[in-house]
Amino acid sequence: MDIRFLGHAAFTLSDGDTTVLIDPFLTGNPKAAIAAEDVPATTILLTHGHGDHIGDTVAIAKRTGAQVVAIVELANELGEEGVDVRDPNLGGTVKFDWGWVKLVPAWHTSTTPKGTVNTPAGMLINFKDTIVYHLGDTCLFSDLQLVGKRHPIDYALMCIGGHYTMDRVDAIEAAALVGAKTVIPCHYNTFPPIETDAHQFKSDVESATGSDVVVLDPGQVHAA
Repeated sequence: MDIRFLGHAAFTLSDGDTTVLIDPFLTGNPKAAIAAEDVPATTILLTHGHGDHIGDTVAIAKRTGAQVVAIVELANELGEEGVDVRDPNLGGTVKFDWGWVKLVPAWHTSTTPKGTVNTPAGMLINFKDTIVYHLGDTCLFSDLQLVGKRHPIDYALMCIGGHYTMDRVDAIEAAALVGAKTVIPCHYNTFPPIETDAHQFKSDVESATGSDVVVLDPGQVHAA
């Protein structure tokens, strides 16, 4: 499996045949590694409905036929726009041929650009037996340690930019709680309020925890 960072909080998980696209904020994203009309998608996963996460979901889903997984209120809004959706709530698991995705808590807020209030989530993803945890947008909170209890986490995609989410210092403790084999930072340097030093985060996490950190520039791929 390849993990490709598309900028901000957007990623693809792909084995060449199947591509899971997460939080596709591409249009209007100054760090976007690919245009919305060019990104592939078999399934689209949304952590929450803020514009910098829902992004180009509708256009990509209609172009590719990808099914979208989002928390129920957000899924309902997308369904009204003609998108094929799956609508779990927190704790719910949706199964696919490639694996499954489970919604877990994240501490944040969320209202869509159209005004739909929805509860943010993290996403625990089993992509062909590799466990990836996209934390979504969140602050530091102690229940992060529970997510990997049943399914040890191979990769944690973790926000570090501060201001709208936890910063890279709080994210050191988050990394310790999550206990992933590898952490990939995201949600930083897209805009001035969330500028931070990802390489210092890498040094701090690797000094304080048993996790490795892989810093990806937008467009870079990590072979899992």
